[in-house]
Amino acid sequence: MRLGVLDVGSNTVHLVAVDAHSGGRPSPMSDWKQPLRLVEQLDKKGNIEDKGVDKLIDAVQEAADLSDNLRCEEFLAFATSAVRSATNAEDVLKRVEKKTGVRLRVISGEEEAKLTFLAVRRWHGWSAGRITNLDIGGGSLEMSTGTEETPDLAVSLDLGAGRLTHEWFDSDPPERKKINLLRDYIDAELAEPAEQFKAFGEAGLAVGTSKTFRSLARLTGAAPSSAGPYVKRTLTAPGLRQLIAFISRMTAADRAELEGINSDRSHQIVAGALVAEAAMRALNIDKLEICPWALREGVILKWMDHTNAGGDEGEDA
Repeated sequence: MRLGVLDVGSNTVHLVAVDAHSGGRPSPMSDWKQPLRLVEQLDKKGNIEDKGVDKLIDAVQEAADLSDNLRCEEFLAFATSAVRSATNAEDVLKRVEKKTGVRLRVISGEEEAKLTFLAVRRWHGWSAGRITNLDIGGGSLEMSTGTEETPDLAVSLDLGAGRLTHEWFDSDPPERKKINLLRDYIDAELAEPAEQFKAFGEAGLAVGTSKTFRSLARLTGAAPSSAGPYVKRTLTAPGLRQLIAFISRMTAADRAELEGINSDRSHQIVAGALVAEAAMRALNIDKLEICPWALREGVILKWMDHTNAGGDEGEDA
């Protein structure tokens, strides 16, 4: 069965089409995405501005048309942090559905963390033991830890790279004072959940997922994406600290020239790096292994599990 999965994230709208079958990998036969930066379209009251909603409607319509052209038999459409946290979320969802016929399902932060963890567990397998996973999106940071396919603890914090850039930085490059203030804020937000995570003990494997972690690993010497998904990629705390000292002094345009960063995300990589560094420090993680699977793969795997079990995939995928 061909499955279309539409991920309305805080940075991009991303559609993948997968020929899903029992025992198969959630590898896309088609992959389309469009930058949106929804988290940067929030006004002071937390509403997604009209121009942002219009862009979202256009992108969802294009993705739905593409899904039809690809002859997807099922279509799962979901939204994450930017829509989830918007004050006018329900109105946005209604406008999108009225214009496109697509009802976006808003995934909670905890569910997002759990689905990402499922994908990471399937990728690394049972031999990894306890896994602790960190995922930095445009709007939020998800953290999870566990020894099974469902984590013992899954949390979501509004510490996304795009959100923090939008809320904290008003110059390019960011002022040193603002960077230090943001560091203190991130540390404070992480203090309580970090203690909860430490209660479960040290992880056998610490993992980083998301474009932010892939970019940070590439900037510190990891293999490029062209090397394929099976090459081991890592991000170390010392390497990350050195990288922050380097990129925080550069303009977004200059950062976009570095290998591993594109122009759509170069403005927010400093905030993303600060979150990564703070989370690793808070959880006493010195090295992360980068996993190529994340939320979308988790959604697909959950859907496949329920379909193969004869369940109602529409409710849980």
